[in-house]
Amino acid sequence: MTVKVYERILQLFEAEGINTLFGIPDPNFVHLFLTAEQRGWQVVAPHHEAAAGFMAEAVSRMTGKPALAIGTLGPGIANLSPAIMCAKVENSPVIFLGGQRARITEQRVRRGRIQFVQQEALVAASVKYSASIEYANQTDEIIREALRQVMSGTPGPAYIEYPAHVIQEELDVPPVRPPSAYRLVNQSAGGAEIAEAVKLARAAKSPILLVGHGVHTSRAHEPVAELAKLLGCPIIQTSGGTSFIKGVEDRTFPYGFSPAAVEAVVKSDLCIALGTELGEPVHYGQTRHWVENAANRKWVYVEQNPLAIGVNRQIDVALVGDVRAVVPQLVAALKDTPRKSSADLDRWIKEDAARIADLAKSAPTGKKPLHTARFVVEATKAFPKDGIMTRDGGATVIFQWTYSQCKPHDVIWNQNFGHIGTGLPYAIGASVADGKKRPVMLLTSDSSFMFHIAELETAARLKLPLVCVVGTDFQWGLEVGVYKRTFGQGSLETGVHWSKDVRFDKIAEGFGCYGEYVDREEDLGPAIARAYASGKVGVIHVPIDPKANSEEMPNYQEFRTWYAEGTQ
Repeated sequence: MTVKVYERILQLFEAEGINTLFGIPDPNFVHLFLTAEQRGWQVVAPHHEAAAGFMAEAVSRMTGKPALAIGTLGPGIANLSPAIMCAKVENSPVIFLGGQRARITEQRVRRGRIQFVQQEALVAASVKYSASIEYANQTDEIIREALRQVMSGTPGPAYIEYPAHVIQEELDVPPVRPPSAYRLVNQSAGGAEIAEAVKLARAAKSPILLVGHGVHTSRAHEPVAELAKLLGCPIIQTSGGTSFIKGVEDRTFPYGFSPAAVEAVVKSDLCIALGTELGEPVHYGQTRHWVENAANRKWVYVEQNPLAIGVNRQIDVALVGDVRAVVPQLVAALKDTPRKSSADLDRWIKEDAARIADLAKSAPTGKKPLHTARFVVEATKAFPKDGIMTRDGGATVIFQWTYSQCKPHDVIWNQNFGHIGTGLPYAIGASVADGKKRPVMLLTSDSSFMFHIAELETAARLKLPLVCVVGTDFQWGLEVGVYKRTFGQGSLETGVHWSKDVRFDKIAEGFGCYGEYVDREEDLGPAIARAYASGKVGVIHVPIDPKANSEEMPNYQEFRTWYAEGTQ
């Protein structure tokens, strides 16, 4: 069949189950955008290309598939760069398409060329694969190579550039091929290695599953839950893997922030690590909570990238493959020999439930502005059943780790790169991926919310079931805390405070959203319920105590141990 290059690009992505794109239409892209919509794609045009990239990343996390973001030549690519870097560090398989002027422009010996820069060289260091479609008949091989790269080994982004003179050329091409015809899909581990891992699992007295970000982004929840039940063991969340898997919520404990998690780690004689880099937030699986009993602890590591084996710590059995394929192998091998839950697990479940309930009671109450701990408690008590949670902010996120009263099945935040401002675009992308079915809550702070506040209009235009709960202290809370710890109380705090005249509820109303101002803790839950009931995107403006937010972050010293190397 004969098709234009832009239509062939869409066909190739459709073969991977991709039917959503994020970006701002531009003369280079109008044919692709229009054709995508005509083919039944969801085309989402935000107000900033960085937001487009973050939205696409949220889609990849919610679907387990690659996602697509587009930026026009020059400024569009410049604006995409934060999202490209986040996708790299967060291991997200996002493909970024960039337009470019015709190559004749690049080869001119000229000064003062409009909207032109050599983009590929600028992007290459931040992606797994970078290429340019120089000739129309390269389209299939380059798009497929990008898809192959982003989904192989450690996932990550790719950049594909197409100059203006190529995008509208015609191609005579065969029908598209399924992913399994040009890349490795659902790679399983070797039989001998599975047998060795099963042998260790059957011999272990106190096994644990260390579950990271990759379990959730691969959507491998069901087999992981089944494995935890077969082993009768707890699930220890990494800081990137803070979603709770259905059916095993009660046995899931956050590493470092739950005494049950710490005790389970210390007592463990087998750790099966799934979907985690074993990075700094879990102390490489070597230091801090892992030191005690280390000599008696075996390690099984499910990892798609063979080059990652043994990098951060020694591994006893490496199961190289896709977690979506390898965990079912373990389940099949263990299903005839299930273990009973231990008395320790039953105790940990009760103790952790009591810990969460005690935090709800002990969070400071009756304060105006609200203490951040109470803000988190009341907001998360009102979190909708089976909702999607997105997080953003510095100090407020640290409070959320400790004080959250809900156990969402999907939590999206920028854990590894720490890029604030991603929350609202993540919330939009997650809701788009979900088909706008489940309620979404963004729990954030003012400093982060203002990064991409224009995307409230995007959310309102899409009629998303989204409520943004914004803790407002009119400062960079975490940075104020750093000033005080560094220079003492009463020191100058340069560049971290701003006007107290900002009202996010009023701004929301200006975007056609539901807005409400809440300054009493007992009113927060009902306000959130009213926002969802309004049928509009909601924004709840909640003043929080700036002193508490900057100086009383819970478990802050535990958080600081992530940065033990090369920091103050």
